[in-house]
Amino acid sequence: MALRVCLFSLSALLLGAHFFRGGNFAMVALCLVSPFLFFFRKAWSLYLLQVLAYCAAAGWVGIAIRLIELRRQFGQPWRLAILILGAVALFTLLSGLLLNSRAIRQSYSK
Repeated sequence: MALRVCLFSLSALLLGAHFFRGGNFAMVALCLVSPFLFFFRKAWSLYLLQVLAYCAAAGWVGIAIRLIELRRQFGQPWRLAILILGAVALFTLLSGLLLNSRAIRQSYSK
């Protein structure tokens, strides 16, 4: 279970760093606070964490698409950017999927 919590927390920190770079401090605060939902041993908190992870993964895909379009318009290389952002999106998606395992669901009451 500790590995799953660490993976989600790392995903939240990565997203928080992205928002910090953009100056969106409200979203930075949300990203920093979201891992603390693990302390609420209820099914709703686990569900909310999964939704946050899936929305973050979708957000990374959207960011990747916009970045690729921008780089292609200016004739800049874009393949490395898609590899990096794709890996981050997959990592974030995996962190959400791992929260759906039977081992962690048994720890959270309904």
